[in-house]
Amino acid sequence: MKLNIKKYKIAYLLLSLVLINSGCKKYLDEKNNSNFVKSNYFTSASQAQTFVNGIYNKLYLFQNGDAYGESPFITIELFAGHATSLGQSVNNGNVINQRTDPVNPGFESVWQNCYSAIANANLALQEIPNVAMDGAQKKRLLGEAQFLRAFFYYHLVRLYGDVPLITAPVTVDSPDLFPTRTPVAQVYPVIISDLVSAEASGLPETDQTGHASLGAVRTLLASVYLTTAGFPLNITANYALAAAEAQKVLSSYTLFTDYAYLHDNAHKNQGELIFQSNYLVGVSTNAITQLTVPFNLPVGAYGDHLGAMVPTNQFFNSYEAGDLRAQERQFYFSSYPQYGDPTKTVVFGSHNLYKYFQVESALGNGICDENWTFLRLPEAMLIYAEATNEVSGPTADAYAQINKIRTRAQLAPLSGLSQDQFRQAIWKERYHELAYENKAYFDIQRTHMIYDVTNNKFSDAFSTANEQGVTMKQQYLLWPVPQREINNNKKLTQNTGW
Repeated sequence: MKLNIKKYKIAYLLLSLVLINSGCKKYLDEKNNSNFVKSNYFTSASQAQTFVNGIYNKLYLFQNGDAYGESPFITIELFAGHATSLGQSVNNGNVINQRTDPVNPGFESVWQNCYSAIANANLALQEIPNVAMDGAQKKRLLGEAQFLRAFFYYHLVRLYGDVPLITAPVTVDSPDLFPTRTPVAQVYPVIISDLVSAEASGLPETDQTGHASLGAVRTLLASVYLTTAGFPLNITANYALAAAEAQKVLSSYTLFTDYAYLHDNAHKNQGELIFQSNYLVGVSTNAITQLTVPFNLPVGAYGDHLGAMVPTNQFFNSYEAGDLRAQERQFYFSSYPQYGDPTKTVVFGSHNLYKYFQVESALGNGICDENWTFLRLPEAMLIYAEATNEVSGPTADAYAQINKIRTRAQLAPLSGLSQDQFRQAIWKERYHELAYENKAYFDIQRTHMIYDVTNNKFSDAFSTANEQGVTMKQQYLLWPVPQREINNNKKLTQNTGW
């Protein structure tokens, strides 16, 4: 959001109460008709519910972008080095080749939207305790707000490093109007505290309406512990905590029997899908499929076929022989019946992401309402396996989790590995199972290792070229603080190298 009065830009973002109609199932169907103003904030349970529902719409920030394919979910993936993009996007090309700068609009969009969500969560956490309403509902709403605040801070601290830590509503005369950056080591304890509180807030074990659940809280907390056990904090005691949190999730969800269920409408928020950003035609839609189908080829009823994120051939070829995920129309596809004339087959010349191909919109009106998945069961399983291995080496339970994923992929189970061999097997499984789900870049950050797909091994991230011939610069472990934010707040400093 751009303001006419630059002086109050940060304050406005921190105070924003913009409640956009949200995405799928219950919280998508509840429109904001309450017209919140100072005199009538949080006077009823329904207003409190509607306000918290409104925070979820900021999850859409990862799919926001323009026609050139510069959406944050693509930018995050391009930083990992295993995808290419269409030539029309200068910013995407600059990210791939590591020559981008702090004025890239995606850096600003993510920063602003995360802080807008955090501002609303802060207000909810301050005001909802004063609302006369059912105690259990109040506790649950506070838990949702804590989860969401933690979720957005977790993305901020990983993407930008030291970030302003603001945990209360900000007014124009507040000392936090122009905040300084808070060290990473002080931000993570707040994230963890929020998630621990959310875990005790009475949320359901699972949720099929698009709201936070205990499964989402515990999986996110396990991810936070795993991240803090690696770089830059290296709190190795957190491996045990990561394993403990992930273990709580494993019995509450079930692996799908068909990979197609990951991206169809019938299975949203079900099965192995723990937490998603929800969409619904007529309420909120996106361009996930249009962005990931092959460029300018008639595959589906879309006005645009953008090819903005295309897996490299080398990454595709890194899957083991016989891996079901690499077979046609599983995670990837290289051809498809021509839209309008299905008797003809369109051959792409590349392996595009069938993982994000929404058949319903491709064969229908071309309006995509596919959900975007943030957390799913295989991630929790692999966190458990990795964290357990770091604590005590490979165990039978750790093998069981990774082998369930491999069995579904029609691969032989692992056995008899050393601790280091098992570690790298888990890392590789993360790359292949969670491919293009915005996990690889964060794995590089916490391990300082990159998957060298050409040689099928993990190597130092700062001395190993990826399949596009680019070697990561250390400055690219973090995004730059958006230049506009620095211009408007002289207390902010820039990350090294930017």
